[in-house]
Amino acid sequence: MLEFQNVSYVTADGKEILRDVSVRIADRFVAVTGPNGSGKSTMAKLIAGIYRPTSGRILLDGEDITQLSITERANRGVSFAFQQPVRFKGITVKDLISLASGKKISVTDACVYLSEVGLCAKNYINREVDDSLSGGELKRIEIAMINARGTKLSVFDEPEAGIDLWSFGNLIDVFRGMYERTRGTILIISHQERILDIADKILVISGGTVSAYGSKEEILPGLLSVQSGCRAIKGASV
Repeated sequence: MLEFQNVSYVTADGKEILRDVSVRIADRFVAVTGPNGSGKSTMAKLIAGIYRPTSGRILLDGEDITQLSITERANRGVSFAFQQPVRFKGITVKDLISLASGKKISVTDACVYLSEVGLCAKNYINREVDDSLSGGELKRIEIAMINARGTKLSVFDEPEAGIDLWSFGNLIDVFRGMYERTRGTILIISHQERILDIADKILVISGGTVSAYGSKEEILPGLLSVQSGCRAIKGASV
């Protein structure tokens, strides 16, 4: 279980991003959504240890991880997929998946992970993770890495970004398969209705605070209603 206890985050120049956030996350799939700039990605980076809270505590299965480094959190079972994946010049795709899994894996095993994210393994297994790969390819490789790690908490920041040519059905199948292997929590930051629709719980962040948290049956209809209203306003003649 992941828990935020009165967590706030203020930037060095004094901008308040998150304010007194308290929430417990223990479900299989949890989707985090909300307006742009509301603090969603900051929340994900606080979980990963990229940022440290200005105040409050973050607990993982009852352990206070607030002051732990990125590496220490990874060793505790936290995985994080960036909105813009990192490139690793000089490292092949197979090497990266092996590193993620924590053991030397065979070409066959690496190909399984790549195939699950819609990549033809023979075309990628020996390629370097460098500028020759597109953003969409990097995103899929990163998802394959997280899948290979199989940790108890996997955090994805807009995993659908850059992979619009790959069907959402395949992406959702990867998340379901990941859960079957790990029985952990998958936390996904997304605006996409089809991802929100697979969530057990939806957490809405607005203005740096939790504005709603509950089952998709409770939260999703209200979100869709707001989105429909916004589209109607944008489409109206002036």
